[in-house]
Amino acid sequence: MRALISTYDKTGVVELARALVDVGFDLVSSGGTASAIAAAGLAVTDTAALTGFPAILGHRVVTLHPRVHGGILADPTDPAHRADMAEHGIEAFDLVVVNAYPFGSDPADFEHGGGAGAMDVLDIGGPAMIRAAAKNHAHVGVVTDPADYAEVLAELQASGALSDGLRRRLARKAFAFTSAYDAAIVRWFDAGDDSEADGDGPFPDTLHLSYRKEPTVLRYGENPHQSAALYRHTTAAEPWWASMTQHSGLALSYLNLFDADAAWLLAHDLGAATGRAACAIIKHANPCGAAVAGSLAEAYQLAFECDPRSAFGGIVAVNQPIDEATVERMVAAAQADVVIAPGFAPGVLDALRAKRRNTRLLEAPPPTADARHIRPVTGGLLVQDPHHFASSRTDWRVVTKREPTEAEWADAELAFRLCGWVKSNSIVLVKDGVAWGIGAGQQNRVEAGQIAAAKAKGRAAGGAGASDAFYPFPDGIEAAAGAGVAVIVQPGGSVKDEENIAKADELEVAMVFTGERHFLH
Repeated sequence: MRALISTYDKTGVVELARALVDVGFDLVSSGGTASAIAAAGLAVTDTAALTGFPAILGHRVVTLHPRVHGGILADPTDPAHRADMAEHGIEAFDLVVVNAYPFGSDPADFEHGGGAGAMDVLDIGGPAMIRAAAKNHAHVGVVTDPADYAEVLAELQASGALSDGLRRRLARKAFAFTSAYDAAIVRWFDAGDDSEADGDGPFPDTLHLSYRKEPTVLRYGENPHQSAALYRHTTAAEPWWASMTQHSGLALSYLNLFDADAAWLLAHDLGAATGRAACAIIKHANPCGAAVAGSLAEAYQLAFECDPRSAFGGIVAVNQPIDEATVERMVAAAQADVVIAPGFAPGVLDALRAKRRNTRLLEAPPPTADARHIRPVTGGLLVQDPHHFASSRTDWRVVTKREPTEAEWADAELAFRLCGWVKSNSIVLVKDGVAWGIGAGQQNRVEAGQIAAAKAKGRAAGGAGASDAFYPFPDGIEAAAGAGVAVIVQPGGSVKDEENIAKADELEVAMVFTGERHFLH
């Protein structure tokens, strides 16, 4: 039996080679892999000796030779194949162990058309051998992942051969690898400065996506009768959840991660926009509390007080390490399902675990933004630029006789920013950095405002009221003024804008047009 071994990731490769020799394999290898095997005292034939041809073109051509690929692709049960092999001195391989140079593993490869020399590290020979072995999986085992070495060796040691089922599973994994590899290459081209000149524009005619299943086990999907799994984009920057640490609590569910992602993004967005401690509490993908303050303990307390009933069982995210003062507030409040923070001060984890045994305590790095926002529809995908705020106060326009005060401006900016994180139609009422009233996901804007006012309970008086889209009629202006706000911030653009402005002037409320809508579905 013969094995061809050529690996970039040399994890366990020497141990594998030694075990293969023990069960009767002859080894063929190339480059650094051959050197590592030989250094371990094992007999190995270099591919240059096999082919009679040295590596050329700076090692761009090493294994692209009929004596390599013929040995991989040959069907030993086919008389014509056997005749060709005899004529040309080709011997069959029974096992091919190959993994390729990880093109695209560095996110910088995809910035501004790719990193320097990206094409120079593109592996041609490795994927070619992998595809050839996977095509011929009826006769050849192909191994692309060191995690599979143990299972392969167990079968070889037990029976001297790989089962049909294992060869098929390994072949599927091999083709999944080469597919992901090709997707990374396409993404490199998509990231190029000339993508629009090439005719595809920001959205290519063919969208190549590659995701790998994560080992994280989700308890269930959106509901307990739905199973679920977590997949990670193979070429995107590392997401925050890939390196998070769970310090306590049950395994995460689909909705835990979905809502934790929203909360984590929001807490960091508010903190970055204001430069203050920020806390966001999410329930069913919507904020039910949000606040910025001078200390984390205060930000948490105020966010919780926005809507204590809804906060029970919610997702709490903060943008600063949790300290002892914040823990004291947390254990005195309703229990959260998840608490996520960039860190925990010494000793506070033990205190939280003691009082909140079932709460999932997560420690995570800051979130990163996706390059595209992708959402499935039946039979397809909707793709758009990720949500962001394209304007700021300097771009906005005061349209009423009354100008906002500086304190009102701060509340208006925060309220409008929060609207971008609340399902439409949304109204947010803010006073002194606290979202006292959040009206989310209503089919009409007036009722969203009524819900926000009911939740605020007068605490937003003198603050700001924001709408994610324009008010179509003056009744929305009346509802906002009725909640006691001093300034209304909205995109503008309604055919009733002049009537709305007149109503705001009548009610002596300042109003600001942003020119920017923030629907969220």
